[in-house]
Amino acid sequence: MWIIVLIVAFLFVLGAALLLLRSANTGKIPENVQAQPYQNDEEED
Repeated sequence: MWIIVLIVAFLFVLGAALLLLRSANTGKIPENVQAQPYQNDEEED
């Protein structure tokens, strides 16, 4: 009985790790995107 619980827990952890890896790879910003300065960067208070 315990071996079945351990196998199910292992599969759940493995599936969650693969899901996190997949979602981490999809949100990358392209290399040709440049940061835009704020309009008031030149103004000093």
